[in-house]
Amino acid sequence: MLGTPRVSSPPATGAAKSPAMPAPALSRRAGLAQGQPISQLMHMALERPELISLAAGFVDQETLPVEETREAAQWLLSQPEPGRAALQYGTTAGFLPLRERVLAEWQAADGHPHALRGISADRVVLTAGSNQLLHLLADTLCDPGDIVLCAAPTYFVFIGLAANLGVRTVGVATDGEGLIPEALDEQLAAFDKSGELARVKAIYVNSFFDNPASITLSRDRRPQVVEIARRWSRRRPIFVIEDAAYRQLRYEGESFPSLLAFDDGGGTVIATQTFSKSFSPGLRVGYGILPAPLVEPLLAQKGNIDFGSPNFNQQLAWALYERGLLERHVGKLRETYRAKRDAMLKAAETHLAPLGCRWRVPRGGLYVWLTLPEGIDADIGRPLYEESLRQGVLYVPGHFCYAREGFPVQKSNIRLSFGVQPAERIAEGIAALAAALRRRLEDVPACVGRSPDGGDPALECAVEPLAPRRAK
Repeated sequence: MLGTPRVSSPPATGAAKSPAMPAPALSRRAGLAQGQPISQLMHMALERPELISLAAGFVDQETLPVEETREAAQWLLSQPEPGRAALQYGTTAGFLPLRERVLAEWQAADGHPHALRGISADRVVLTAGSNQLLHLLADTLCDPGDIVLCAAPTYFVFIGLAANLGVRTVGVATDGEGLIPEALDEQLAAFDKSGELARVKAIYVNSFFDNPASITLSRDRRPQVVEIARRWSRRRPIFVIEDAAYRQLRYEGESFPSLLAFDDGGGTVIATQTFSKSFSPGLRVGYGILPAPLVEPLLAQKGNIDFGSPNFNQQLAWALYERGLLERHVGKLRETYRAKRDAMLKAAETHLAPLGCRWRVPRGGLYVWLTLPEGIDADIGRPLYEESLRQGVLYVPGHFCYAREGFPVQKSNIRLSFGVQPAERIAEGIAALAAALRRRLEDVPACVGRSPDGGDPALECAVEPLAPRRAK
């Protein structure tokens, strides 16, 4: 005979547990967004605040223009009608007086009266920083599987946002003058031969003091890049996306016209800029000067996202121009960053040059691109990276800055930023990195003092190689 059924009693305290929910079914694009290096590095910097971060491309906290912003905001809001208008919705394209002003500033920077002739403010679009514009451009121009060519190395956030859209980035060889036109031409010829030329939608170029290597595309190469893009635009246009984020942070050397200045027909170059590096990243204002046929499609995309970037921020940026505050602040930034760059180079000469490291002297921007001795892998999780964390310093592994196709990924490079830390902390960070590298070199005695390329003559830091470690 069966016994009396047993009835489970609920827990004495607390409510019954709900069944575990299954993981959400994410989109393919959400999956592609996972594991981006910028997120990993920012997480590390926040998790370990004691580290000296030479990784983040942030601006100097002490230089953020509080007084200039207060003056511009007070002036803007002191006028009832403009003040109210600034607090209202704006247009999708952005505040017209600011669009007119940035176009005039770009023309003045290009240095001759015919620059940008025939371009009106109707071709200028304001966005929430230049990254939003880069994302909109990639999304407007490219379908999954389409191709954007870029320098090797290049801005790794652009590589990430392209990957998030399913867009292939293909690296093209560079040297001390930037993207090599012959290599660009050869890559396009290879795509033509393989039947993939129609999938090439754009060439992405950091034209001034690029991120990560602080190299400026030489004046002679600028019209060549534009001409190559036009020549290979057979079935449909191949655009040149000119990212000029660091144009105003020039510390020495000659100023060049933009690539846009060499686009006589006005249908090839898409110029982009931002106030993040020249004034404040918190302002979140960027802009693009687009070929006329791209304006309406891009605004349609943008309208679905925000139907206009923050109007108050745009009018505040206009007020900065009107009050003469922007150029005054840029002058302060140049002085500050030049001194910090010099502090990093001095520390590198003292601590890193004797270990066989090499670099180019940046004439602008925020970065030093370091080439390590042969055989040293700077990647996350590798011995040098782990030892650097133990020594108290954080850097960006250079391999993040290479596209997944094209020019081979290089793992013996490091991007160092002198933007955030004060000069004394920069020196401490470089000394800590050298200590980590010295420990690593003890395990790779045969490689001491040699660069991966055998000593590129374009590198401006000539160093004496260390003698090989003798066996005991």
